[in-house]
Amino acid sequence: MPFPSDLPPLALLILAAVAMIGGCMDAIAGGGGLITMPAVLMAGLPPHMALGTNKGQAIFGSGMSSLTLWRAGRIDKRRGIWRFALAASASALGTLAVLQVSTQALKPVVLALLLAAAALMFVRKRVHSACARPDLARVLLALSLGFYDGFFGPGVGILHILGGMWLLGQMADQASAEAKIANFGSNMGAFVVFALAGKVVWPVAAVMAAGQFAGGWIGAHALMRIGPEWVRRVGVAVCFGLVAKVGWDWFHPAQVAQPARAAEGSPAVSPR
Repeated sequence: MPFPSDLPPLALLILAAVAMIGGCMDAIAGGGGLITMPAVLMAGLPPHMALGTNKGQAIFGSGMSSLTLWRAGRIDKRRGIWRFALAASASALGTLAVLQVSTQALKPVVLALLLAAAALMFVRKRVHSACARPDLARVLLALSLGFYDGFFGPGVGILHILGGMWLLGQMADQASAEAKIANFGSNMGAFVVFALAGKVVWPVAAVMAAGQFAGGWIGAHALMRIGPEWVRRVGVAVCFGLVAKVGWDWFHPAQVAQPARAAEGSPAVSPR
């Protein structure tokens, strides 16, 4: 396996471009890990190093999109601060757990969740909130999905949006904007744990961070312009893309991950 510093300039440029696309996807409807995680694995990083490096670059995209939407007044500042903190704490716990436990058994559950999310986003534009305590719903979403993002991760952005639509009665674009701060928190919590465990390849993370930064800015501005209908359409497409990717990994485990897993005792890797 080549050291990250030995990667040719073209490979680093491709990683930056993939990260930019992933950051744009994450800012609108989530699912950027669908393309960034396979790219990091293809660069030759072993599973846990790939997970940590992927989080290291993802915080820049989610951070930029959160900042852009925050400054535009699309995120409630009081709610945003505590939702960030809760998601970060829960994600850190989830990451500590995933360093010890295999996530393979979760894949059929995730497939069912993503299919349900795609169907619900497709058939309904908006629902009136049946939740009498919306702040409690936000706390539960931040904690449960934060832990999930640290432990496994596929489709967390979509699940945040769906939670906002169905528990809080938000339009898809409103739910997507509010989900960004929680996603930033869960990315940060997982990144800190991976970094302390020495699972981040900093040169690769830095190159991809530049692409994420640009993609997060582009995606956040697009989110403010395209409206809820397009967010729903992108969300449905991302859901089905994630279903295909998780399903493929489930039935055809990535061969690149197996030698490293045997060497490290690592769990299977899934896109974040």
